[in-house]
Amino acid sequence: MSKVTPATRALTAAGVAFTVHAYDYDPDAESIGLQAAAALGEDPARVLKTLMAQVDGKPVCVVVPSDQEVSMKKLAAAAGGKSAQMMKPPEAERVTGYKVGGISPFGQRKQVPTVIEQTALAHDLVYLNGGQRGLQVRMKPTDVRDVVKAVVADVLA
Repeated sequence: MSKVTPATRALTAAGVAFTVHAYDYDPDAESIGLQAAAALGEDPARVLKTLMAQVDGKPVCVVVPSDQEVSMKKLAAAAGGKSAQMMKPPEAERVTGYKVGGISPFGQRKQVPTVIEQTALAHDLVYLNGGQRGLQVRMKPTDVRDVVKAVVADVLA
């Protein structure tokens, strides 16, 4: 497994501190984020999942704790739109350049508006996908926010 991905290159270019953590990815896991948290021995609230949605038909990246679900109504409001829906996996892969299970908010083909759940900022360090299945990056949540210029909002269901 390569530990250099478009995501890790983007983080390096941004000059933020991060560490890389590999784990055994289970493609059959019911929840990729929860499986990653268990494999890393971490609290699921600190392991964030990256989801791709559409708000008023436009792509939006949303980052939430792996043990939580997104409220489409709250996401639409946070992104300044009227309605939101989850993006279908093939579309998410096309937009981001990553495979589902390896989507990172960093180093996507084209940076799209990003919303991060406000509770994620309560932790000293969080984990996010590093741009490849079975690869996580650990970093300060404020750095996550700053690198992708994320809107911070309550988007939990």
